[in-house]
Amino acid sequence: MILIGTMNLTRTRERGEFYCPTCGATQSYRLRARRPFLTLYLIPTVPIGAPELFVQCDQCKSSWDETVLQMDQATHQMVQEEKFRDEAIRSAVLMTLVDDDISEPEIQTLLGLSEVLFDRPTDREELGRLCSIARHAGIQANNYVLTVSKRWTMQQRLLALQGMFLAATASEDQVSKKKLATLHSMRDLLELTDKEFEAAIDDALNYDVV
Repeated sequence: MILIGTMNLTRTRERGEFYCPTCGATQSYRLRARRPFLTLYLIPTVPIGAPELFVQCDQCKSSWDETVLQMDQATHQMVQEEKFRDEAIRSAVLMTLVDDDISEPEIQTLLGLSEVLFDRPTDREELGRLCSIARHAGIQANNYVLTVSKRWTMQQRLLALQGMFLAATASEDQVSKKKLATLHSMRDLLELTDKEFEAAIDDALNYDVV
């Protein structure tokens, strides 16, 4: 009986240093090649595919596409900043949807804060798309912020909180108890002290977003 199978063999092609996005620092790496082989009696004999190259950080063991070697710290930080802006705007949108509805004053506030607060102008069409996605998926503001805020810096957390506060208080009507409770819960979700939370809210009142 002939035993035929496949296995992947991984070899290190080169070593060096790179900016690891996971560690947030310069680390040593190994450029590795993974390639499938046909085996005969558990012995690799014939390669059956092209080698797949990937970069592995020696410190955290994260694996990346080799294009990560072309990314410096400044580029990575720029990508992360753009990602934060998108997440912060979505957090503000979700805050307006706590009451399951969105008013015209809230739309105008979201358009304004996306430009003034987050330097990422958006339009009504995109806001409509974000609202539609949130409603269809049943995304709640608390759950979303809990998930994405883990990678935010303290400055980003305070800025996102200000955006959510402005969104929650945008309506001409009195802020609902549900919105107030959701907004207050952000203090713990964002791991802020009472002083940090209150200072961020006070500073938010200085923004003219409409």
